[in-house]
Amino acid sequence: MPAVVVVGAQWGDEGKGKATDQFGSEVDYVVKFNGGNNAGHTVVIGEEKYALHLLPSGILSPGVTPVIGNGVVVDLEVLFEELDDLNARGVDTSRLLVSANAHVIPPYNRTLDKVTERFLGKRQIGTTGRGIGPTYADKMNRVGIRIQDLYDEKILAEKIEGALDLKNQILLKVYNRRAVSLEETMESLLTWADRLKPMVADTTLVLNQALDAGKTLLFEAGQATMLDVDHGTYPFVTSSSATAAGACTGSGIGPTRIDSVVGVIKAYTTRVGEGPFPTELFDDMGAYLQKTGGEFGVTTGRARRCGWYDAVIARYASRVNGLTDLVLTKLDVLTGLEKVPVCVAYEVDGVRYDEMPADQSAFHHATPVYEYLEGWWEDITGARTFEELPVNARRYVEHLEAISGTRISAIGVGPQREATIARHAILG
Repeated sequence: MPAVVVVGAQWGDEGKGKATDQFGSEVDYVVKFNGGNNAGHTVVIGEEKYALHLLPSGILSPGVTPVIGNGVVVDLEVLFEELDDLNARGVDTSRLLVSANAHVIPPYNRTLDKVTERFLGKRQIGTTGRGIGPTYADKMNRVGIRIQDLYDEKILAEKIEGALDLKNQILLKVYNRRAVSLEETMESLLTWADRLKPMVADTTLVLNQALDAGKTLLFEAGQATMLDVDHGTYPFVTSSSATAAGACTGSGIGPTRIDSVVGVIKAYTTRVGEGPFPTELFDDMGAYLQKTGGEFGVTTGRARRCGWYDAVIARYASRVNGLTDLVLTKLDVLTGLEKVPVCVAYEVDGVRYDEMPADQSAFHHATPVYEYLEGWWEDITGARTFEELPVNARRYVEHLEAISGTRISAIGVGPQREATIARHAILG
């Protein structure tokens, strides 16, 4: 049985939550392997809408074991807010497992994240201010706090004290903020320790044993390819590995155990935060896509920047992730357009680029080269087979598939769980 990785193939918000949720009954474990509560998934089941920020989407599927892997950074207050909300709505959350090696977001890192971003002014990265970046920095600097540290108060106190030696100097002398005390930090973190303990596990062992037993595992990325700290539009990126390779480091399973990699990609493109975006629209059409697509962040509420489909990015995502399949979402948003532009290449200073430019400056100055496809007017939200789509909608999908480097195996035609067309089997 397969181990499948699901990643975003653009700048995030492609609909990974819905894609993951749709595998529901076919998988045994859903593993979040990177990021924190700085991004979210919206899943619509019947009349119910669920907004998840930290929890894996698989928590909504009965019988699935949701896992927060070691590559995730965990805000404990947010974790239990989400769990309490789901429990109140009748969702069984008792199967959740949390890696003992996952790092905790301490309150002082949320403070640092916010004041640092304000301090940068025009040079802002566009972070969510939730302490994600500073916590990953602590992890790499080896001054981070892990879940397992909550159960040895002596070690916890030593780690917090060591971290605060420097952080308080920065807060006081650079940002003119009050110092953070050891005692208040300890109290904040230990508040959740007893409730968390039954969920804490050696998830690397659990997941490898599940694979040995023939179980089906789905690894769910936070953020997306173009926000990956190594392969994204640096420095306007997240602080973790959001590409398929991150599934291995963020969960503790080996690369030889992965069977397929599914990229989720919108029928157009969006981006939240700062950074270059070649197909971005600044006219009425950009506003139309934003309004029709409901393009506002699940976690932050920020309006998403909107643009046309970018095949250069699609090919890049296919390459760096080793994609085996694409799930194309929000095709219905394009209904009613007379012509639908598709970016097939870039032009930089008179030079055509069919692949991603190697340097940031060229990408920043890239002008999209468009092809124009015929649009369609028919309502496609009720289509459940590819043949039920209008001719021009089918041609649009087939053209994207031809220029994107990976087969399109599923198509989203509406927000509901069932509003999806399956073209090729992804699992099994």
